[in-house]
Amino acid sequence: MKTVNILLSGVGGQGVLLASQILTRVAMAADLDVKQSEVHGMSQRGGSVTSHVRFGDKVYAPTIDPGEADFVLGFERLEALRNAHYVAPGGVILYNTMRINPSTVASGVATYPEGIEERIAAFADRVYAVDGLGLAEKAGNVRAANTVMVGAISRFLPIDENLWAAKIREILPAKLVDLNLKAFEFGQQAVAV
Repeated sequence: MKTVNILLSGVGGQGVLLASQILTRVAMAADLDVKQSEVHGMSQRGGSVTSHVRFGDKVYAPTIDPGEADFVLGFERLEALRNAHYVAPGGVILYNTMRINPSTVASGVATYPEGIEERIAAFADRVYAVDGLGLAEKAGNVRAANTVMVGAISRFLPIDENLWAAKIREILPAKLVDLNLKAFEFGQQAVAV
């Protein structure tokens, strides 16, 4: 299997690292070689968080260079735009339409950029905007938006469908499993491949 490169990006507290963990565990369960790297930044204060996930028959390095990501998975639209330059030609950008104001916007020092959706669309032919927050709320908890996004990207990945549910059950506390499985399913349904 050719190496698949996924760049996840979001804001601290959105569950980017949990989503990364689900992706890596599912790929490992599929007997693929997996490398993962993350940058926390100021994540505890709502800053940017990115995670690089790479899997395939043999993966030699944990990070993805700009222009080499098969998928950019954005958990917030401005973070998706900030990292859209990672997408490879022919790659896919999936992003949560959620808006989180950076501290500079919240303090009035800057304004939230206009035209984010159009600017993201300029980076790839295949761009999918997902209402991760709304679908997570429909599943029962807005904090499951990360699992909605994992469900959305799962539609593109050549991994056995049964592995996703098994790893979600394994990683998450029992009381959150059903809610997250529902969120995962809503994410899958949100993307027409």
